[in-house]
Amino acid sequence: MRRYGHSREARRRPLRNQAVRGVQGAAVGYNPHRDRGVFEWRQRRAMLVQSAADALLTLAAFEAARATRAALPLREFTLEGAEAMLVRVAALAAVLGAGRWSGAYAGLYADRRPRAFAATLRQQSAATVALLTCLYLLHIEPPVSRLFLALLVAYIAALQLLLRSLGGRFRGKLGRLLGAESSVVIVGSGDRSSRLAAELEASRGHGVQLLAVLDCDEQQSVVSRLEPLLLGDVVDEVIICVPGGRLPEVVDAMSLCDEHGVTTRVAADVFPNPQRQVYFDRLCGVPLLTFSTAPSDEMRLVVKRAGDLLFAAASLVVLCVPMAAVAALVKGTSKGPVLFRQRRCGLNGRVFTCYKFRSMVADAEERREEVEHLNEKDGPAFKIRDDPRLTAVGGFLRRYSIDEWPQFWNVLKGEMAIVGPRPALPSEVERYQTWQRRRLRMRPGLTCLWAIRGRDKLDFASWMETDLEYIDTWSLLLDLRILAKTVPVVLSGRDAA
Repeated sequence: MRRYGHSREARRRPLRNQAVRGVQGAAVGYNPHRDRGVFEWRQRRAMLVQSAADALLTLAAFEAARATRAALPLREFTLEGAEAMLVRVAALAAVLGAGRWSGAYAGLYADRRPRAFAATLRQQSAATVALLTCLYLLHIEPPVSRLFLALLVAYIAALQLLLRSLGGRFRGKLGRLLGAESSVVIVGSGDRSSRLAAELEASRGHGVQLLAVLDCDEQQSVVSRLEPLLLGDVVDEVIICVPGGRLPEVVDAMSLCDEHGVTTRVAADVFPNPQRQVYFDRLCGVPLLTFSTAPSDEMRLVVKRAGDLLFAAASLVVLCVPMAAVAALVKGTSKGPVLFRQRRCGLNGRVFTCYKFRSMVADAEERREEVEHLNEKDGPAFKIRDDPRLTAVGGFLRRYSIDEWPQFWNVLKGEMAIVGPRPALPSEVERYQTWQRRRLRMRPGLTCLWAIRGRDKLDFASWMETDLEYIDTWSLLLDLRILAKTVPVVLSGRDAA
Protein backbone atom coordinates (compact mmCIF):
# COMPACT_ATOMS: atom_id res chain seq x y z
CA MET A 1 0.00 0.00 0.00
CA ARG A 2 1.23 3.49 -0.86
CA ARG A 3 -0.11 5.92 1.69
CA TYR A 4 -0.33 9.61 0.89
CA GLY A 5 -0.50 11.22 4.33
CA HIS A 6 -1.78 9.94 7.71
CA SER A 7 -3.59 13.06 8.79
CA ARG A 8 -5.60 15.86 7.25
CA GLU A 9 -2.68 18.24 7.83
CA ALA A 10 -0.23 15.86 6.20
CA ARG A 11 -2.49 15.39 3.21
CA ARG A 12 -2.56 19.15 2.68
CA ARG A 13 1.24 19.46 2.48
CA PRO A 14 3.04 18.98 -0.85
CA LEU A 15 4.14 15.38 -1.24
CA ARG A 16 7.89 15.04 -1.62
CA ASN A 17 8.57 11.39 -0.86
CA GLN A 18 10.01 8.99 -3.40
CA ALA A 19 6.80 6.98 -3.68
CA VAL A 20 4.91 9.95 -5.04
CA ARG A 21 7.68 10.87 -7.46
CA GLY A 22 7.59 7.29 -8.70
CA VAL A 23 3.85 7.48 -9.29
CA GLN A 24 4.19 10.75 -11.14
CA GLY A 25 7.05 9.39 -13.18
CA ALA A 26 4.94 6.45 -14.23
CA ALA A 27 2.47 8.89 -15.70
CA VAL A 28 4.93 10.46 -18.13
CA GLY A 29 3.29 10.78 -21.53
CA TYR A 30 -0.19 10.61 -20.05
CA ASN A 31 -2.37 13.62 -20.86
CA PRO A 32 -5.32 13.71 -18.47
CA HIS A 33 -6.96 16.54 -20.36
CA ARG A 34 -7.53 14.22 -23.30
CA ASP A 35 -9.48 11.89 -21.04
CA ARG A 36 -11.61 14.21 -18.98
CA GLY A 37 -14.41 11.66 -18.75
CA VAL A 38 -12.50 9.83 -16.01
CA PHE A 39 -12.83 12.93 -13.80
CA GLU A 40 -16.15 14.22 -15.06
CA TRP A 41 -17.51 14.21 -11.52
CA ARG A 42 -14.69 16.59 -10.47
CA GLN A 43 -15.24 18.72 -13.55
CA ARG A 44 -18.90 19.19 -12.67
CA ARG A 45 -17.87 20.41 -9.25
CA ALA A 46 -15.36 22.80 -10.78
CA MET A 47 -18.04 24.13 -13.12
CA LEU A 48 -20.34 24.75 -10.17
CA VAL A 49 -17.57 26.57 -8.32
CA GLN A 50 -16.73 28.69 -11.36
CA SER A 51 -20.38 29.54 -11.93
CA ALA A 52 -20.79 30.63 -8.31
CA ALA A 53 -17.61 32.71 -8.47
CA ASP A 54 -18.67 34.38 -11.73
CA ALA A 55 -22.08 35.20 -10.28
CA LEU A 56 -20.46 36.90 -7.28
CA LEU A 57 -17.96 38.89 -9.33
CA THR A 58 -20.70 39.97 -11.77
CA LEU A 59 -22.73 41.41 -8.92
CA ALA A 60 -19.60 43.08 -7.54
CA ALA A 61 -18.76 44.51 -10.99
CA PHE A 62 -22.32 45.87 -11.27
CA GLU A 63 -22.04 47.78 -8.01
CA ALA A 64 -18.54 49.02 -8.86
CA ALA A 65 -19.64 50.21 -12.30
CA ARG A 66 -22.71 51.96 -10.88
CA ALA A 67 -20.66 53.69 -8.18
CA THR A 68 -17.97 54.74 -10.69
CA ARG A 69 -20.49 56.12 -13.18
CA ALA A 70 -22.35 58.03 -10.47
CA ALA A 71 -19.08 59.60 -9.24
CA LEU A 72 -18.10 60.92 -12.66
CA PRO A 73 -18.89 64.62 -13.25
CA LEU A 74 -20.98 63.95 -16.35
CA ARG A 75 -24.65 63.85 -17.21
CA GLU A 76 -26.87 62.83 -14.29
CA PHE A 77 -27.01 59.07 -13.84
CA THR A 78 -29.51 56.95 -11.95
CA LEU A 79 -30.11 53.21 -12.06
CA GLU A 80 -32.38 52.02 -9.29
CA GLY A 81 -35.35 49.82 -8.58
CA ALA A 82 -36.77 47.53 -11.24
CA GLU A 83 -34.42 48.81 -13.94
CA ALA A 84 -31.36 47.97 -11.84
CA MET A 85 -32.74 44.51 -11.08
CA LEU A 86 -33.35 43.85 -14.78
CA VAL A 87 -29.78 44.83 -15.65
CA ARG A 88 -28.41 42.63 -12.84
CA VAL A 89 -30.41 39.63 -14.02
CA ALA A 90 -29.44 40.25 -17.64
CA ALA A 91 -25.75 40.50 -16.70
CA LEU A 92 -25.87 37.31 -14.63
CA ALA A 93 -27.66 35.39 -17.38
CA ALA A 94 -25.23 36.68 -20.02
CA VAL A 95 -22.07 35.85 -18.07
CA LEU A 96 -23.18 32.42 -16.85
CA GLY A 97 -24.81 31.48 -20.15
CA ALA A 98 -21.72 32.56 -22.10
CA GLY A 99 -19.48 30.57 -19.77
CA ARG A 100 -21.50 27.44 -20.34
CA TRP A 101 -21.98 28.00 -24.09
CA SER A 102 -18.33 28.83 -24.80
CA GLY A 103 -17.05 25.82 -22.85
CA ALA A 104 -15.03 28.11 -20.57
CA TYR A 105 -16.05 26.37 -17.35
CA ALA A 106 -15.25 22.92 -18.74
CA GLY A 107 -11.56 23.72 -19.20
CA LEU A 108 -10.75 26.03 -16.31
CA TYR A 109 -10.08 23.24 -13.85
CA ALA A 110 -6.89 22.39 -15.74
CA ASP A 111 -4.94 25.26 -14.09
CA ARG A 112 -3.23 26.33 -17.31
CA ARG A 113 -3.26 30.10 -17.31
CA PRO A 114 -2.91 30.81 -21.06
CA ARG A 115 -5.82 28.48 -21.81
CA ALA A 116 -7.82 29.92 -18.93
CA PHE A 117 -7.25 33.48 -20.16
CA ALA A 118 -8.25 32.55 -23.71
CA ALA A 119 -11.41 30.88 -22.41
CA THR A 120 -12.17 33.97 -20.33
CA LEU A 121 -11.88 36.26 -23.36
CA ARG A 122 -14.20 34.00 -25.35
CA GLN A 123 -16.69 33.99 -22.51
CA GLN A 124 -16.50 37.77 -22.06
CA SER A 125 -17.00 38.46 -25.78
CA ALA A 126 -20.06 36.22 -25.90
CA ALA A 127 -21.39 37.69 -22.64
CA THR A 128 -21.06 41.26 -23.96
CA VAL A 129 -23.04 40.45 -27.11
CA ALA A 130 -25.67 38.58 -25.09
CA LEU A 131 -26.02 41.41 -22.55
CA LEU A 132 -26.41 44.13 -25.18
CA THR A 133 -28.92 42.02 -27.10
CA CYS A 134 -30.91 41.32 -23.96
CA LEU A 135 -31.04 44.99 -22.95
CA TYR A 136 -32.08 45.95 -26.47
CA LEU A 137 -34.96 43.46 -26.36
CA LEU A 138 -36.01 44.60 -22.86
CA HIS A 139 -36.15 48.21 -24.13
CA ILE A 140 -35.57 49.79 -20.71
CA GLU A 141 -36.66 53.42 -20.42
CA PRO A 142 -34.76 55.63 -19.95
CA PRO A 143 -31.97 53.78 -21.81
CA VAL A 144 -29.13 52.44 -19.68
CA SER A 145 -26.02 54.61 -19.81
CA ARG A 146 -23.56 53.35 -22.43
CA LEU A 147 -20.65 54.44 -20.25
CA PHE A 148 -22.07 52.41 -17.37
CA LEU A 149 -22.33 49.34 -19.64
CA ALA A 150 -18.74 49.83 -20.80
CA LEU A 151 -17.59 50.07 -17.18
CA LEU A 152 -19.63 46.98 -16.27
CA VAL A 153 -18.08 44.92 -19.08
CA ALA A 154 -14.58 46.17 -18.21
CA TYR A 155 -14.97 45.39 -14.50
CA ILE A 156 -16.35 41.91 -15.20
CA ALA A 157 -13.44 41.16 -17.55
CA ALA A 158 -10.87 42.49 -15.06
CA LEU A 159 -12.31 40.50 -12.15
CA GLN A 160 -12.54 37.34 -14.25
CA LEU A 161 -8.94 37.62 -15.38
CA LEU A 162 -7.87 38.24 -11.79
CA LEU A 163 -9.80 35.20 -10.64
CA ARG A 164 -8.27 33.00 -13.33
CA SER A 165 -4.76 34.28 -12.56
CA LEU A 166 -5.09 33.09 -8.97
CA GLY A 167 -5.10 29.53 -10.31
CA GLY A 168 -6.36 26.49 -8.49
CA ARG A 169 -5.66 27.64 -4.95
CA PHE A 170 -8.55 30.07 -4.78
CA ARG A 171 -10.89 27.70 -6.61
CA GLY A 172 -9.89 24.91 -4.26
CA LYS A 173 -10.73 27.01 -1.22
CA LEU A 174 -14.04 28.04 -2.70
CA GLY A 175 -14.73 24.44 -3.65
CA ARG A 176 -14.10 23.30 -0.09
CA LEU A 177 -16.37 26.09 1.13
CA LEU A 178 -19.10 24.67 -1.11
CA GLY A 179 -18.48 21.15 0.18
CA ALA A 180 -16.51 19.92 -2.83
CA GLU A 181 -13.57 18.39 -0.92
CA SER A 182 -13.06 14.67 -1.47
CA SER A 183 -10.67 12.21 0.16
CA VAL A 184 -10.02 9.33 -2.23
CA VAL A 185 -8.52 5.84 -2.02
CA ILE A 186 -7.49 3.97 -5.18
CA VAL A 187 -7.70 0.19 -5.35
CA GLY A 188 -5.82 -1.00 -8.43
CA SER A 189 -2.75 -2.43 -10.06
CA GLY A 190 -0.24 -1.55 -12.76
CA ASP A 191 0.32 1.65 -14.66
CA ARG A 192 -3.37 2.53 -14.91
CA SER A 193 -3.76 3.04 -11.18
CA SER A 194 -0.42 4.88 -11.09
CA ARG A 195 -1.55 7.29 -13.78
CA LEU A 196 -4.82 7.83 -11.99
CA ALA A 197 -2.97 8.50 -8.75
CA ALA A 198 -0.73 11.04 -10.46
CA GLU A 199 -3.73 12.89 -11.86
CA LEU A 200 -5.44 12.96 -8.47
CA GLU A 201 -2.26 14.32 -6.90
CA ALA A 202 -2.27 17.08 -9.51
CA SER A 203 -5.83 17.91 -8.43
CA ARG A 204 -5.03 18.76 -4.82
CA GLY A 205 -5.78 22.42 -5.43
CA HIS A 206 -9.35 21.53 -6.35
CA GLY A 207 -10.13 19.87 -3.05
CA VAL A 208 -9.30 16.32 -4.17
CA GLN A 209 -7.10 14.55 -1.64
CA LEU A 210 -5.49 11.19 -2.49
CA LEU A 211 -5.27 9.26 0.75
CA ALA A 212 -3.74 5.95 -0.39
CA VAL A 213 -3.25 3.50 -3.25
CA LEU A 214 -3.92 -0.15 -2.42
CA ASP A 215 -2.01 -2.43 -4.79
CA CYS A 216 -3.99 -5.56 -5.65
CA ASP A 217 -0.77 -7.38 -6.53
CA GLU A 218 0.30 -7.53 -2.88
CA GLN A 219 -0.33 -10.80 -1.05
CA GLN A 220 -2.33 -9.23 1.76
CA SER A 221 -6.02 -8.98 0.86
CA VAL A 222 -7.45 -5.65 -0.22
CA VAL A 223 -10.22 -5.82 2.39
CA SER A 224 -7.76 -6.26 5.26
CA ARG A 225 -5.89 -3.12 4.15
CA LEU A 226 -8.95 -1.09 3.21
CA GLU A 227 -10.96 -1.57 6.40
CA PRO A 228 -8.45 0.21 8.71
CA LEU A 229 -8.52 3.20 6.35
CA LEU A 230 -12.31 3.34 6.41
CA LEU A 231 -12.31 3.13 10.19
CA GLY A 232 -9.41 5.46 10.95
CA ASP A 233 -9.48 8.08 8.18
CA VAL A 234 -11.95 10.28 6.39
CA VAL A 235 -12.63 8.45 3.12
CA ASP A 236 -15.21 9.95 0.77
CA GLU A 237 -14.67 7.77 -2.30
CA VAL A 238 -12.93 4.58 -3.36
CA ILE A 239 -11.94 4.15 -7.01
CA ILE A 240 -11.55 0.60 -8.31
CA CYS A 241 -9.05 0.50 -11.17
CA VAL A 242 -8.23 -3.10 -12.05
CA PRO A 243 -8.29 -5.17 -15.26
CA GLY A 244 -11.68 -6.65 -16.13
CA GLY A 245 -10.59 -10.19 -15.30
CA ARG A 246 -9.72 -9.14 -11.74
CA LEU A 247 -13.00 -7.45 -10.84
CA PRO A 248 -14.19 -10.53 -8.88
CA GLU A 249 -11.16 -10.07 -6.58
CA VAL A 250 -12.45 -6.70 -5.38
CA VAL A 251 -16.14 -7.58 -4.92
CA ASP A 252 -15.60 -7.93 -1.16
CA ALA A 253 -13.92 -4.53 -1.06
CA MET A 254 -16.91 -2.99 -2.85
CA SER A 255 -19.28 -4.63 -0.36
CA LEU A 256 -17.20 -3.23 2.51
CA CYS A 257 -17.49 0.26 1.02
CA ASP A 258 -21.25 -0.18 0.76
CA GLU A 259 -21.45 -1.11 4.43
CA HIS A 260 -19.53 2.04 5.36
CA GLY A 261 -21.62 4.18 3.00
CA VAL A 262 -18.54 5.15 0.98
CA THR A 263 -19.06 5.99 -2.71
CA THR A 264 -17.40 3.45 -4.99
CA ARG A 265 -16.38 4.13 -8.58
CA VAL A 266 -15.20 1.48 -11.04
CA ALA A 267 -13.01 2.43 -14.00
CA ALA A 268 -15.09 1.47 -17.05
CA ASP A 269 -12.14 1.29 -19.44
CA VAL A 270 -11.64 -2.33 -18.41
CA PHE A 271 -14.16 -3.09 -21.14
CA PRO A 272 -13.37 -2.96 -24.88
CA ASN A 273 -13.47 0.39 -26.70
CA PRO A 274 -13.08 2.97 -23.89
CA GLN A 275 -14.33 5.70 -26.26
CA ARG A 276 -17.90 4.51 -25.80
CA GLN A 277 -20.34 6.49 -23.70
CA VAL A 278 -21.06 4.74 -20.43
CA TYR A 279 -24.10 5.38 -18.28
CA PHE A 280 -26.17 3.62 -15.65
CA ASP A 281 -29.82 2.67 -16.08
CA ARG A 282 -32.45 0.33 -14.66
CA LEU A 283 -34.88 -2.05 -16.35
CA CYS A 284 -37.60 -3.59 -14.19
CA GLY A 285 -35.43 -2.93 -11.14
CA VAL A 286 -32.37 -4.61 -12.70
CA PRO A 287 -29.32 -2.29 -12.74
CA LEU A 288 -27.76 -1.96 -16.19
CA LEU A 289 -24.35 -0.59 -17.12
CA THR A 290 -24.91 0.72 -20.63
CA PHE A 291 -22.29 1.30 -23.33
CA SER A 292 -23.09 3.28 -26.45
CA THR A 293 -21.00 4.39 -29.43
CA ALA A 294 -23.76 6.71 -30.68
CA PRO A 295 -25.48 9.73 -29.06
CA SER A 296 -27.73 8.52 -26.25
CA ASP A 297 -28.79 11.71 -24.46
CA GLU A 298 -32.56 11.37 -24.82
CA MET A 299 -33.29 15.00 -23.95
CA ARG A 300 -30.95 16.40 -26.62
CA LEU A 301 -32.23 13.88 -29.15
CA VAL A 302 -35.80 14.97 -28.40
CA VAL A 303 -34.78 18.59 -28.96
CA LYS A 304 -33.13 17.56 -32.25
CA ARG A 305 -36.27 15.73 -33.34
CA ALA A 306 -38.50 18.68 -32.40
CA GLY A 307 -36.25 21.00 -34.41
CA ASP A 308 -36.41 18.60 -37.37
CA LEU A 309 -40.21 18.60 -37.27
CA LEU A 310 -40.45 22.39 -37.17
CA PHE A 311 -37.83 22.89 -39.88
CA ALA A 312 -39.34 20.27 -42.20
CA ALA A 313 -42.89 21.55 -41.74
CA ALA A 314 -41.82 25.14 -42.36
CA SER A 315 -39.79 24.11 -45.41
CA LEU A 316 -42.71 22.24 -46.96
CA VAL A 317 -44.97 25.26 -46.46
CA VAL A 318 -42.42 27.69 -47.92
CA LEU A 319 -41.51 25.39 -50.82
CA CYS A 320 -45.02 24.22 -51.72
CA VAL A 321 -45.30 26.54 -54.74
CA PRO A 322 -41.71 25.95 -56.00
CA MET A 323 -42.22 22.20 -55.53
CA ALA A 324 -45.38 22.32 -57.62
CA ALA A 325 -43.42 24.13 -60.34
CA VAL A 326 -40.62 21.54 -60.19
CA ALA A 327 -43.17 18.73 -60.38
CA ALA A 328 -44.68 20.27 -63.50
CA LEU A 329 -41.20 20.70 -64.99
CA VAL A 330 -40.28 17.07 -64.34
CA LYS A 331 -43.58 15.83 -65.78
CA GLY A 332 -43.35 18.04 -68.84
CA THR A 333 -39.77 17.18 -69.82
CA SER A 334 -39.78 13.39 -69.55
CA LYS A 335 -42.10 10.41 -69.31
CA GLY A 336 -42.62 8.74 -65.99
CA PRO A 337 -43.69 9.60 -62.43
CA VAL A 338 -42.79 12.91 -60.81
CA LEU A 339 -41.37 11.27 -57.70
CA PHE A 340 -38.67 8.64 -57.58
CA ARG A 341 -39.13 6.15 -54.74
CA GLN A 342 -36.20 4.10 -53.52
CA ARG A 343 -35.62 1.76 -50.58
CA ARG A 344 -32.99 3.14 -48.22
CA CYS A 345 -31.56 2.14 -44.82
CA GLY A 346 -32.53 4.35 -41.91
CA LEU A 347 -31.83 4.35 -38.18
CA ASN A 348 -30.13 1.10 -37.10
CA GLY A 349 -30.74 -0.37 -40.57
CA ARG A 350 -34.54 0.06 -40.74
CA VAL A 351 -35.57 0.11 -44.40
CA PHE A 352 -37.86 2.93 -45.57
CA THR A 353 -39.00 4.53 -48.82
CA CYS A 354 -36.99 7.64 -49.67
CA TYR A 355 -38.61 10.25 -51.91
CA LYS A 356 -36.91 12.42 -54.55
CA PHE A 357 -37.95 14.37 -57.60
CA ARG A 358 -37.15 12.11 -60.54
CA SER A 359 -33.96 13.34 -62.21
CA MET A 360 -33.38 10.33 -64.48
CA VAL A 361 -35.34 8.51 -67.12
CA ALA A 362 -38.09 6.25 -65.83
CA ASP A 363 -36.17 3.01 -66.53
CA ALA A 364 -32.86 4.23 -65.03
CA GLU A 365 -32.64 1.34 -62.56
CA GLU A 366 -33.04 -1.26 -65.31
CA ARG A 367 -30.31 0.47 -67.36
CA ARG A 368 -27.77 0.60 -64.54
CA GLU A 369 -25.70 -2.29 -65.92
CA GLU A 370 -25.18 -0.27 -69.09
CA VAL A 371 -23.35 2.48 -67.19
CA GLU A 372 -21.60 0.46 -64.47
CA HIS A 373 -18.26 1.05 -66.21
CA LEU A 374 -18.72 4.84 -65.82
CA ASN A 375 -18.91 4.71 -62.01
CA GLU A 376 -16.58 7.34 -60.50
CA LYS A 377 -16.86 6.14 -56.88
CA ASP A 378 -14.86 3.49 -55.08
CA GLY A 379 -16.32 1.02 -52.63
CA PRO A 380 -20.05 0.19 -52.64
CA ALA A 381 -21.11 3.70 -53.74
CA PHE A 382 -22.27 4.42 -57.29
CA LYS A 383 -22.09 7.94 -58.75
CA ILE A 384 -21.53 9.38 -62.25
CA ARG A 385 -21.03 13.12 -62.72
CA ASP A 386 -22.54 13.27 -66.25
CA ASP A 387 -24.85 10.27 -66.05
CA PRO A 388 -26.33 9.58 -69.53
CA ARG A 389 -29.62 8.58 -67.87
CA LEU A 390 -30.26 12.13 -66.59
CA THR A 391 -33.29 13.94 -67.96
CA ALA A 392 -33.16 17.39 -69.51
CA VAL A 393 -33.61 19.05 -66.11
CA GLY A 394 -32.12 16.26 -63.98
CA GLY A 395 -28.60 17.68 -63.86
CA PHE A 396 -29.90 21.05 -62.70
CA LEU A 397 -32.07 19.47 -60.00
CA ARG A 398 -29.16 17.44 -58.69
CA ARG A 399 -26.59 20.22 -58.78
CA TYR A 400 -28.66 22.39 -56.45
CA SER A 401 -30.14 19.48 -54.46
CA ILE A 402 -33.66 20.44 -55.57
CA ASP A 403 -34.39 16.76 -56.25
CA GLU A 404 -34.12 16.11 -52.50
CA TRP A 405 -36.84 18.56 -51.42
CA PRO A 406 -39.46 15.76 -51.07
CA GLN A 407 -37.30 14.23 -48.34
CA PHE A 408 -38.68 16.85 -45.96
CA TRP A 409 -41.69 14.52 -45.93
CA ASN A 410 -39.38 11.69 -44.82
CA VAL A 411 -38.22 13.98 -42.02
CA LEU A 412 -41.82 14.62 -40.91
CA LYS A 413 -42.47 10.87 -40.86
CA GLY A 414 -39.45 10.33 -38.59
CA GLU A 415 -37.51 8.30 -41.12
CA MET A 416 -34.88 11.00 -41.63
CA ALA A 417 -33.42 14.05 -39.91
CA ILE A 418 -32.32 17.41 -41.25
CA VAL A 419 -28.69 16.70 -40.32
CA GLY A 420 -27.27 13.18 -40.29
CA PRO A 421 -25.46 10.61 -42.43
CA ARG A 422 -27.03 10.19 -45.86
CA PRO A 423 -29.38 7.16 -46.16
CA ALA A 424 -27.64 4.29 -47.91
CA LEU A 425 -29.00 1.68 -50.27
CA PRO A 426 -29.47 -1.78 -48.71
CA SER A 427 -27.21 -3.22 -51.43
CA GLU A 428 -24.45 -0.79 -50.35
CA VAL A 429 -24.88 -1.63 -46.66
CA GLU A 430 -24.44 -5.32 -47.43
CA ARG A 431 -20.96 -4.49 -48.75
CA TYR A 432 -19.94 -2.30 -45.80
CA GLN A 433 -16.93 -3.22 -43.73
CA THR A 434 -17.82 -3.85 -40.10
CA TRP A 435 -16.56 -0.48 -38.83
CA GLN A 436 -18.61 1.35 -41.46
CA ARG A 437 -21.93 -0.07 -40.22
CA ARG A 438 -21.81 2.19 -37.17
CA ARG A 439 -22.92 5.12 -39.36
CA LEU A 440 -26.39 3.50 -39.32
CA ARG A 441 -26.67 4.25 -35.59
CA MET A 442 -27.77 7.83 -36.27
CA ARG A 443 -30.97 8.82 -38.07
CA PRO A 444 -30.02 9.61 -41.71
CA GLY A 445 -30.23 13.23 -42.80
CA LEU A 446 -30.44 15.65 -45.69
CA THR A 447 -26.96 17.03 -45.00
CA CYS A 448 -23.94 16.21 -42.88
CA LEU A 449 -20.23 16.91 -42.58
CA TRP A 450 -19.50 15.36 -45.97
CA ALA A 451 -21.71 18.02 -47.62
CA ILE A 452 -19.48 20.85 -46.40
CA ARG A 453 -16.18 19.04 -46.88
CA GLY A 454 -16.26 18.26 -50.54
CA ARG A 455 -19.67 16.72 -51.17
CA ASP A 456 -19.39 14.23 -54.07
CA LYS A 457 -15.64 14.82 -54.42
CA LEU A 458 -14.99 12.70 -51.30
CA ASP A 459 -13.92 9.12 -51.79
CA PHE A 460 -15.99 6.42 -50.08
CA ALA A 461 -13.64 5.90 -47.11
CA SER A 462 -13.51 9.64 -46.37
CA TRP A 463 -17.29 9.80 -46.62
CA MET A 464 -17.63 7.04 -44.03
CA GLU A 465 -15.03 8.63 -41.75
CA THR A 466 -16.77 12.02 -41.77
CA ASP A 467 -20.07 10.35 -40.87
CA LEU A 468 -18.45 8.59 -37.92
CA GLU A 469 -16.77 11.84 -36.89
CA TYR A 470 -20.20 13.46 -36.86
CA ILE A 471 -21.61 10.68 -34.67
CA ASP A 472 -18.67 10.85 -32.24
CA THR A 473 -18.78 14.66 -31.89
CA TRP A 474 -22.50 15.25 -32.30
CA SER A 475 -24.14 18.17 -30.55
CA LEU A 476 -27.07 20.47 -31.27
CA LEU A 477 -24.60 23.27 -31.95
CA LEU A 478 -22.77 21.10 -34.49
CA ASP A 479 -26.06 20.53 -36.31
CA LEU A 480 -26.65 24.28 -36.50
CA ARG A 481 -23.13 24.87 -37.83
CA ILE A 482 -23.48 22.19 -40.49
CA LEU A 483 -26.87 23.55 -41.54
CA ALA A 484 -25.53 27.11 -41.78
CA LYS A 485 -22.55 26.00 -43.89
CA THR A 486 -24.68 23.78 -46.13
CA VAL A 487 -26.81 26.66 -47.44
CA PRO A 488 -24.01 28.45 -49.39
CA VAL A 489 -22.63 25.11 -50.62
CA VAL A 490 -26.01 24.08 -52.05
CA LEU A 491 -26.75 27.52 -53.54
CA SER A 492 -23.39 27.51 -55.32
CA GLY A 493 -23.82 23.96 -56.61
CA ARG A 494 -20.19 23.18 -55.73
CA ASP A 495 -18.86 19.62 -55.88
CA ALA A 496 -22.22 18.11 -56.84
CA ALA A 497 -22.43 15.15 -59.18
